[in-house]
Amino acid sequence: MKYKELHRILRKAGMIELSEQRAGHRLWLNPQTGEKFTTSNHLMHEVASGTLKSILRSAGLEKKK
Repeated sequence: MKYKELHRILRKAGMIELSEQRAGHRLWLNPQTGEKFTTSNHLMHEVASGTLKSILRSAGLEKKK
């Protein structure tokens, strides 16, 4: 999955993209939990599987183990 696709999924799931950035990465907010997480700005690059799992967990789209 590319970051562009991931960003589309996050928006559709109700995540809020904040106007600020952290270390040059997009900052997102999960409105249900108040947790903030980042994603890369490299829209056409593939998301590493571990990174994808971590982002989805932070977004509340994957169950924690």
